Amino acid sequence: MNNFKPSNNERRFKAHVSTLGTTQLHLRNPYIIAWWSAAFPGFGHLLLSKYLRGYTLFLWEILINVMSKLNLAMVYSFTGNTEMAKEILEPRWFLLYIPVYLFSIWDSYRTAVDMNRLCLLAERENADFNTFAIGSFEINYLDKRSPLMAVVWSLFMPGMGQLYIHRIVTGTFNLIWIIIFVYYSNLLLAVHSLFLGNIAQATEVVNPQWLLFIPSLYGFSVYDAYVNTVENNKLYENEQRKFLQKHYQQYRVKIPSQIVR
Repeated sequence: MNNFKPSNNERRFKAHVSTLGTTQLHLRNPYIIAWWSAAFPGFGHLLLSKYLRGYTLFLWEILINVMSKLNLAMVYSFTGNTEMAKEILEPRWFLLYIPVYLFSIWDSYRTAVDMNRLCLLAERENADFNTFAIGSFEINYLDKRSPLMAVVWSLFMPGMGQLYIHRIVTGTFNLIWIIIFVYYSNLLLAVHSLFLGNIAQATEVVNPQWLLFIPSLYGFSVYDAYVNTVENNKLYENEQRKFLQKHYQQYRVKIPSQIVR
């Protein structure tokens, strides 16, 4: 259930509030979106709320990267061991990586440009949209949240910042994958060895192939939570302003021109 039913007169809506989250149109920098797609395919599309395409590219990146051993080859290259990097890199999988990687960058940039145009048109139309949704499992509504708290919770654990601002699907997705990355990278075992002062064992036990996924997911979770918190706050203020103008602005308050003493 929600508090608004659209008619057939509206062509574009600025936002949609559902029990799974708030999806909205807002202006984005296409170069930033393209950069996130270059950092990790799928992230740029997730920032644009293109979830199915974003999750597909994200899963594709994991599959191709692991099968081609790309992260491991990068580690060897960064440490100067280029011969080992060439030896472990699997060309049958790596050659599949390049075209989809380039498509992810190009498509996210193109989509960002198109959605900016749609955002401007939706702003001009200024159509009403639902601001409250309640169901059997969840309640979601527009309100103001702290961007700093969204960043802090994302730093504690990727996905928690999204849950704080009620982006249920993205938050759950991030939580699941950070668990997978941490488990297969043996990160916690390495941290435990460091606390015991055994640096050599910590270096030996860590799996760099899975470890290199973690910084990208952390960075994306922090950025996504912060940006969406700021934009949700703007959306809340915009909806409140429109509501007050519609229901109270016609009642003009008469202010006397001279103060009676």
